[in-house]
Amino acid sequence: MTIKPATTDGSERRAIAVKPELRAITQGQDGPGTAAGYAVKFNSWTDIGGMWRERFAPGAFTNTLAADDQFAVHTHDMGRVVGRRGAGTLDLRQDDLGLAFENPLPDTTDGRDLAVSIDRGDIADMSFAFIARRESWDETVSPPERTIYDAKLIEISYLAAGAYSDTSVGLRSLEASRADTRKVHNSSGYLLRKAQQEQRIRRIRG
Repeated sequence: MTIKPATTDGSERRAIAVKPELRAITQGQDGPGTAAGYAVKFNSWTDIGGMWRERFAPGAFTNTLAADDQFAVHTHDMGRVVGRRGAGTLDLRQDDLGLAFENPLPDTTDGRDLAVSIDRGDIADMSFAFIARRESWDETVSPPERTIYDAKLIEISYLAAGAYSDTSVGLRSLEASRADTRKVHNSSGYLLRKAQQEQRIRRIRG
């Protein structure tokens, strides 16, 4: 299993069943409150439609947090932005558990409605959109296992319920990994080593 650059550059979406919490506003703060929780849990396996399992390695967002801007949105709708790192209205940080966030919600219709939905428990999941940059695939197990070591984070999103997984880009990555494996297996060096190994086994067996 080799860690290597991702073979696709399309964005993907994942969801985790971790309910955000609503913190009361502090003195002098505007808005309906602060949403907080985890958008990603490290080393937590997620089943992607029975096709593969996937996890994010600790530190997978180090590079993107240092270089990129991110948004907090409602239901992956970039027309309903409720926070942005570049504007100081979204805080993202990595710890031992995963990617934590704090999002002071705006005093807007979307912000107030979101605060009510979180407080009532209607918002049950967090989701995020990302582009994998470095990854590995383990196809010695079934289903295959994908570990993402470096990812560009685009946005985090509040969801009413139910995991949202866009699998098309991941499937292309899996197929590319399998093509690489076939290429290695079909190489003359691999075939020679395999023949030599089989010959040694026959000698041992007499």
